Amino acid sequence: MFLKVVLLVVLIRMNVGGSGSNLPTDHVALLEIKSMIKNDSLGVLRSWNDSLPFCKWQGVTCGHRHQRVTSLNLTNKGLEGSLSPFIGNLSFLRYFNLSNNLFYGSIPHEISRLSRLQRLSLSNNSFTGEIPANLSSCSKLWSVNLNSNLLSGKIPNIFSSLWRMKILVLSKNNFTGEIPPSIGNLTYLEKLYLALNSLGGSIPDSLNQLKQLRELGLGGNGLIGVFPLFFYNLSMLELLNIPENQLEGNLPTNLCLSQPHLQVLEIDFNHLSGLIPPSLSNCSELESFDVTLNDFTGRMKIDFGKLQKLWYLGLEGNKFESNSVDSKNLFDSLSNCSNLETLELSKIQLIGVLPNSLGNFSSKLIRLRLYGNYLSGSLPSSISNLLGLTILDLVLNNFTGMIPESIGKLRNMGGLYLEANAFSGVIPPSIGNLSFLTELYLGGNKFEGTIPSTLGSLNLLLTLGLYGNKLGGSVPKEIFQLSSLSILLDLSQNSLSGVLPQDIGNLNILGYLDLSENRFSGELPSSFSSCISLETLNLSGNFFHGSIPEAFLTLRGLKVVNMSRNNFSGTIPTYLQEMDLKYLDLSYNNFEGEVSHKGVFANTSMISIIGNRGLCGGIPELHLPKCTTSDSERSTRKLSVRVVVAISLSSTIIGLALLSFLLFYCCRKRNTDKTLATISTEFFEDISYGTLFKATEGFSIENLIGTGGFASVYKGVLDESGFTVAVKVLNLSKRGGFRSFMAECDALRNIRHRNLVKVISCCSSIDFQGNDFKALVYDFMPNGSLENWLHSVNQMLDLAQRINIIKDVACALDYLHCHCGNVVVHCDLKPSNILLDADMVAHVGDFGLAKILSLEGVSNANNNSSSVFRGTIGYAPPEYGLGSEVSTSGDIYSYGILLLEMMIGKKPVDPMFEEGLTLHSFARNALVDGSLLHILDPVLLVKDVEEKSLISLVKLGVQCSSESPEDRLDIGTVVHELFSITVSTN
Repeated sequence: MFLKVVLLVVLIRMNVGGSGSNLPTDHVALLEIKSMIKNDSLGVLRSWNDSLPFCKWQGVTCGHRHQRVTSLNLTNKGLEGSLSPFIGNLSFLRYFNLSNNLFYGSIPHEISRLSRLQRLSLSNNSFTGEIPANLSSCSKLWSVNLNSNLLSGKIPNIFSSLWRMKILVLSKNNFTGEIPPSIGNLTYLEKLYLALNSLGGSIPDSLNQLKQLRELGLGGNGLIGVFPLFFYNLSMLELLNIPENQLEGNLPTNLCLSQPHLQVLEIDFNHLSGLIPPSLSNCSELESFDVTLNDFTGRMKIDFGKLQKLWYLGLEGNKFESNSVDSKNLFDSLSNCSNLETLELSKIQLIGVLPNSLGNFSSKLIRLRLYGNYLSGSLPSSISNLLGLTILDLVLNNFTGMIPESIGKLRNMGGLYLEANAFSGVIPPSIGNLSFLTELYLGGNKFEGTIPSTLGSLNLLLTLGLYGNKLGGSVPKEIFQLSSLSILLDLSQNSLSGVLPQDIGNLNILGYLDLSENRFSGELPSSFSSCISLETLNLSGNFFHGSIPEAFLTLRGLKVVNMSRNNFSGTIPTYLQEMDLKYLDLSYNNFEGEVSHKGVFANTSMISIIGNRGLCGGIPELHLPKCTTSDSERSTRKLSVRVVVAISLSSTIIGLALLSFLLFYCCRKRNTDKTLATISTEFFEDISYGTLFKATEGFSIENLIGTGGFASVYKGVLDESGFTVAVKVLNLSKRGGFRSFMAECDALRNIRHRNLVKVISCCSSIDFQGNDFKALVYDFMPNGSLENWLHSVNQMLDLAQRINIIKDVACALDYLHCHCGNVVVHCDLKPSNILLDADMVAHVGDFGLAKILSLEGVSNANNNSSSVFRGTIGYAPPEYGLGSEVSTSGDIYSYGILLLEMMIGKKPVDPMFEEGLTLHSFARNALVDGSLLHILDPVLLVKDVEEKSLISLVKLGVQCSSESPEDRLDIGTVVHELFSITVSTN
């Protein structure tokens, strides 16, 4: 009994709040805390030694009546380490703050022994694990801030006992589960932040008990259900921030009548719908209002001029009633908001012109974004009054006229985005005065003249996009001296000329350089070797000559290189096989010599070298001739020249004589069309009717693989080689069948491309009953047509396959329209005419309606069909139905519809498209109202796919399928856009 009494006395002494034996308790605890800190870069804890009393150590505060630690504040000291369990021995601690350091590990459970603790802040560290469940023992806590850590697990259901709680901040962690309803018991709570976690479920109704709540942040979670309207009955509410969830519902019609103190209402990136109530005008204290990317509809009847404290307004990407948002009234109203700094009005169907009242906006205005509306007219010169403007985004509108010279007064401008409009005239030299400019995008307009040399004064410029204009002359050397350019320099699709100067070597940190589709000439400068950061280089469609310079050897970061359609010559450097290239296009040049088997050359989907007649070797899939390099073989070839010439001359004479006889005979027996057919078919190796009859087992139904308007297609196996072929038999009894045969022969006789069907042979004969028989024999495509894959329940194309097919078809059209010697218009581009080989490479076929616009050698070939309606309903451009002449823009329309069909998964003749709705308008409307992901083929919405890339693809399809031919892109632009879009599907 005596020992028990002694022990009790000792315990009482250990917990007495005075001095004496208790002093070492806090002293030792602080040293233990110090021992767990591995890095003290600022030397904060140097004072934590015996030369000073611990109450004078930095960050330590003790009570006046006794020498016990009441506050430990080490915020923002650069400390790194874990938190010692000895923190629990500081039993008089009331305030504990380790925020903005580098602490890691778990929060020790011993912290629950701090029964006097009132304020706890461990924010902006790397603490892991769960919140200690016994934290509820700290019954006097009224402020907890664990923001920006790596804490996980569920938010513990411990807060019902912490009834004094006023501030609870658990944002930016990895918490899961639902919001604990017990938080509703914290009736003194003033600030609650649970944003940027992985919480789910609905918002608990118990939160309606938080009558003292002033700030609520729940954004960036996975919350679902109806947005609680009881929030708008919390009269003390000043900040309501719940963006980036999946909440539904409407805003109350009496918004702000019960929240006189509301300053911030941010509910963007949800699924809220209905009207934005006019009562918003009564929110006199409102400073920030953001409803970006919701589903709000109807007319907007808000007088923003009453919101004198408003500094941020975000309405972007809602579904306001078409043409309901009049720009003049809106901007006149907003010009009265004297504190406005950011205005986000993109994609809200704004119409009209920008009024001069724009210049009356506050000089505080920093950001003005009007992307993707229907604004037109010229840019008012009064915009120069907005001296604080740093971002101006007018992309994808209908602006015309010249950019006012006064724009050069906006000296704080950091980003100027005027792409995809119809601005014209010259680029104002005054833009060179915008010395803080980092991004300048003027592409896709109608600018003329030369590039002003004053742009060379933009010493902070990271990105310069001038593509798709009518700029001419040489590029000022000052542009190539902009050593700040690190992201992009795009001068493509203009009429720029001259040689590239050595100054291009100054672009040593540039990642993307596109000079394609211009008139540049000369050899590539050796200074290219300094451009060591280049990843994408596009020089296609120019007049460059010479060999690929050795300078490229140093460009080890290159991923994509396109040098096609120039006059480059020499051998392909072997060092290219060692580089980590993802795509290399050297097609249509004058390269010669052996092609490597290694690196990028080992994969046909990563390289294009067609149109270089002097190349040999390479992998078998490239179908190049074998290289013969021995001296004897070269000698034999030289000695054989005379023999070859003699044989060729003899053959030519005999051929001409035979041709004369055939022409004479045909003129007597057949009409002119059949004569032309003979001329057309003589370019293919002939094959007999009997051979095809046997190959197709008598053209049996079992071998029938497709039928069309003028032909049936059979699968066949040739006896001689065992080679599988597709035999297209023309239906000559059907009107237009013979013309179709002629058109296909004429179109295919001189063209070869990896993305076109390969004609093996033809047959122009009579069948066993003496009837005319005509057929074309193609390489067999084992994977059938694109039509069968797009609309089949048994077969499916993933996103990567669709992207490859889209690119394949574009390359085929690019060849037909621009590079095959004649301009060939396909006239019937649709999924059933796109065939897929064993490697799922797409080949455009069925040239029965093709039109050759500039044919050399056979005058007026197939012109007699120009008045016939060409194409298939849904894919044929609208102007063909009105009798317009065939043109390449017609193929572009069909391609655009094809692209939209592949992205959305619906045919253009789907029953849903009626009463004026078309596949084109369906996609266009989804782009405008931000609902694109809702209409895409679900197969495309794979994990981690970039939404921006999907939008770019659909946007391209919409542009190509514009109703007016003048608004459509040309195929060169289409190819450029496609290969600049990167779609990640990992």
